[in-house]
Amino acid sequence: MRLLRISKQGRKALLFLAPTIALLLFFFIWPVLLSFYYSFTDMTLSGSKSTNYNFIGFNHFVRMFSDPLFRTSFANTLIFLIFSAIIGQLILGFFIALLMRNKNRHFRSFVGMTILVGWIMPEIVCSFCWVAFFSKSGTLNTALTSLGILSKPISWLVSFPMVSVIIANIWHGTAFSMLQFQAALDDIPADVEASAAIDGANRWQKITRIIIPMIKGTIMTDAILITLKTLGVFGLIYAMTGGGPGTKTTTLSIYMYRQAFGSYQMGYGTAIAMVMLILGIVLSACYVKFSKIKL
Repeated sequence: MRLLRISKQGRKALLFLAPTIALLLFFFIWPVLLSFYYSFTDMTLSGSKSTNYNFIGFNHFVRMFSDPLFRTSFANTLIFLIFSAIIGQLILGFFIALLMRNKNRHFRSFVGMTILVGWIMPEIVCSFCWVAFFSKSGTLNTALTSLGILSKPISWLVSFPMVSVIIANIWHGTAFSMLQFQAALDDIPADVEASAAIDGANRWQKITRIIIPMIKGTIMTDAILITLKTLGVFGLIYAMTGGGPGTKTTTLSIYMYRQAFGSYQMGYGTAIAMVMLILGIVLSACYVKFSKIKL
């Protein structure tokens, strides 16, 4: 009777979950599987191969890893990811949340709303704001020349394109990390830090020995989410630099777009997308593994 009762409960749960499972299968699992299959074909966006494509095995992946443009895009993606997501959004978001901790409500509201402006702003609007900021007649050059730091304006998007898009993406996404860390820091009991202060712990020791270990789960979750989001950043880079000058800001998402929709090589484009997916899974697994290490 007990097994029968559990079985009935399981059927009821499955019945309620059926619409969600169906949507997940239709809008996520099936497209991923289909893309995985297309990455092993010579499918094109137009022409005869758009419908009569053939299975070609690992040809795209062999071509990919011998392609210098792919290697450049892969390296640019790692640089953009490390400095924009990990060093930028995660660490900066943590320290902003830490600085805002225990401050009065009005100060937290003002700082929070100021930072949230970048997050809620559409990506394309954000990119145009930063193009204006980094242009020769933009705010940055005007300020630096007025202060005497620069003798003449610099075309930042040409001279320092990767730095420019990294700064823009940090500004656009830091608020997400800050909000997560704010919630996690507010849940840390005050008496834990009070006890550490009585034992003689300084500010840095409190952060490294108490705060970080207690919010390790939040750090891992934030790292995974911003990594996956940053891997897929396309509009901001494309609107600011178009992946240039040359290939200096061509990331995997830009390279995938050019191959799939510029050169109409859908099979090759989906193969690049699979590499991005695998990279995201590997990095996420590394974060989970690191979170289990006792700090």
